[in-house]
Amino acid sequence: MRIGAIEAGGTKFVCGVGNESGLMEDSISFPTGHPEETLPQVISYFEKNRVEAIGIGSFGPVGLRRDSPTYGFITTTPKPGWAQYPFLDAMRRHFGVPFGWDTDVNAAAFGEAAWGAAEGLDSCVYFTIGTGIGVGVYAGGRLVHGLVHPEGGHVPVKRHPEDSYPGGCAYHGDCLEGMAAGPAIEARWHAKGHVLPPDHPAWAIEAYYIAQAVTGAILMLSPEKVILGGGVMQQPQLFPLIREAVARNLNGYVQADEITERIEDYIVPPRLGAKAGLYGALALGLEALGETPARR
Repeated sequence: MRIGAIEAGGTKFVCGVGNESGLMEDSISFPTGHPEETLPQVISYFEKNRVEAIGIGSFGPVGLRRDSPTYGFITTTPKPGWAQYPFLDAMRRHFGVPFGWDTDVNAAAFGEAAWGAAEGLDSCVYFTIGTGIGVGVYAGGRLVHGLVHPEGGHVPVKRHPEDSYPGGCAYHGDCLEGMAAGPAIEARWHAKGHVLPPDHPAWAIEAYYIAQAVTGAILMLSPEKVILGGGVMQQPQLFPLIREAVARNLNGYVQADEITERIEDYIVPPRLGAKAGLYGALALGLEALGETPARR
């Protein structure tokens, strides 16, 4: 069984071909340009690599309600050329196969549930913290949709008492993304995060904001695993700071050994690393065929 996978990111597209066991046979990547530059590269790849279905995890926001005229669209993105773009229809015009369609971060959560850090569990929450912040939710063995889809990167956060940065979100100012995404770190400290030393005060402030969002997700969704990915989380010193802050926020209220005794195994990096979204797109393609991802 050959299944196509597309991780459509705001910075780059990754396309691949894999099978039902989560083995990726081939993949390519290229920068995300305007649709008329980017889609021909995607189409050319899958014309050369025939598949039985294609899963797409896309940057967004995206239309996920099948009864909506914007189903399959990238909707209100500021990415030039992509706002209100009918991505799924554009692909369907070229390939007569079943398609799976979801957000890139929901796809990452699905990949981790199928073959990664949440394998064998019924629920997980995946945060991607990088240029932006997104949240994917897998609960009861399925990805969570609703009125639209989870937008946990834009939840309000309480300001750190030593932080005077006003926030960088174009919509909400000092929401989670506005305070903790990569551009916020750079704007606040006048340097990219990867050049700041591990003991820099930036990381305590960063952990303070991320831990608020993780605490809220634990209390609202009760996930069996919390997975933190994205470029900002490449700083390993963040994990113990976030775990400590989450435990402090919960203050013993949630009586689960996973939190009170083994939090280092509960709040974790993605086991699939930077490929979680691509593997999640593979799982979406399998789901579109009515198949369940097989364990490796």
